[in-house]
Amino acid sequence: MAWFFVLFFVSGFCSILYEIIWLRLAMAQFGVTSALVSIVLSMFMAGLGLGSWAGGYAIQRNKGRIRISALGLYGLTELLISASALAVPYQLRYGRGVLESIPVSSSWSYYLLSGFWIALTLIPLCACMGATIPIAMSAIRDAFASEASKSFSTLYRANVLGAVLGAILPLVLIEIYGFRGTLRMGALLNALVFLVATILSLRSSPQQRGFAGDQASSTAVDYSLSEDKSFKPLLFLFLTGLTSMGAEVVWIREFTPYLGTVVYA
Repeated sequence: MAWFFVLFFVSGFCSILYEIIWLRLAMAQFGVTSALVSIVLSMFMAGLGLGSWAGGYAIQRNKGRIRISALGLYGLTELLISASALAVPYQLRYGRGVLESIPVSSSWSYYLLSGFWIALTLIPLCACMGATIPIAMSAIRDAFASEASKSFSTLYRANVLGAVLGAILPLVLIEIYGFRGTLRMGALLNALVFLVATILSLRSSPQQRGFAGDQASSTAVDYSLSEDKSFKPLLFLFLTGLTSMGAEVVWIREFTPYLGTVVYA
């Protein structure tokens, strides 16, 4: 379990590093406005949510049919994140060029088109990030059935702690290596997570290599909420996310007059 904590700490660090850099690059290409900040953050979170749902759904639907281990699949997801993260600056720049060639009659049209391009750029990549938690939870059920009940809290705690460091340390890295150099460091860390996860997957016992839901993990307790017919917890979580992200957007813009439109803000 310590390895899972470390891997998700690094993953959380990289995720926020990417969010900071992608936000600044998107603002450089499409404008420094509250609407654009809102669009980028929305697409980032939409990708995380979509990936988390799709990852969990795919695992439940394909029980026992996928021969690769859950830990190996997690590693491959991190490798995909590593490779895709480096392509974002080029995708945003290309989108800016496409937008300049299209006659736009209003700010609504401009934000609609730029938001569409940002969605195409960020959602698939962020979906991979979101899918890592259900995939890793599946790996924990395979290897440590007794820890399954608290696997989400362990992974989420590690992810958030990594994100805290990821909101601070990249500021120093950006000052020294710039946006592109810092992105490459994040991609290298994701690739390192892939390497470690792959090694751990190969070193695990044959019983632990089966994908969640097969014979090896059939005795594990299913902690999903799929049978819970009450929507109240989901409604409260939805409202919590709504107000939290809304506050983040407002705070970013409130700080701007005092701290300036610089990455350190």
